[in-house]
Amino acid sequence: MIMQTLPKAVLFDLDGTLVDSVPDLAMAVDAMLQQLGFAAAGEDKVRLWVGKGAYVLVHRALADARDAEEYEVVEGEVKAALALFETAYSRYLNAASVLYPGVAEFLPWLQARKVPLAIVTNKPIAFVPALLKSFKIEQYFSVVLGGDSVANGKPHPQMLLEACRQLGVAATDSLMIGDSCNDIKAARAAMMPVVGLTYGYNHGRPIAQDNPDRVADNLLELVADWS
Repeated sequence: MIMQTLPKAVLFDLDGTLVDSVPDLAMAVDAMLQQLGFAAAGEDKVRLWVGKGAYVLVHRALADARDAEEYEVVEGEVKAALALFETAYSRYLNAASVLYPGVAEFLPWLQARKVPLAIVTNKPIAFVPALLKSFKIEQYFSVVLGGDSVANGKPHPQMLLEACRQLGVAATDSLMIGDSCNDIKAARAAMMPVVGLTYGYNHGRPIAQDNPDRVADNLLELVADWS
């Protein structure tokens, strides 16, 4: 238990928190790799690489494809491959992604209680509105920030602090909900309470090991906390 009463705002990560987007991301990564003459990576590998934005995802995919260390893949290669990835992902966006259980019920529950909500994701902002709209959840969020909306993505706290600034709520009165160590670190740096979800993408590491204030298997567990 972290908050006995409703927070004044709730900030959500997107991939691995609200949406299981790995199937689409994996299709885009594999299309990129095959265009470059490499074998497909597959969904299991991509699931371990997600969480730090598209640039890092592509960087990791190239390093794996070449059986090399990440530092051996130069920036120019990553940028060229990133353009291929983004083109592919725009085709596959929401081809196989799904909302996690509890999301469709939890967001309107918060809205009915007038809790302002924000998205704070390392995903490039160009893809975020369309993904939210495809699941008919865009109306719940007053603020939507992507990895390129601010100078520093998570685990830096800038995105979380900017969301709070736009919402007009103090970080200490808000709650971050995410699925990875980057969400936990960003919330800690912002002095914000944080819930870690067990079902997302945390590079194969149990989220409890990153010491969030509360661990949850389903967002609806928080309804019980606040009821």
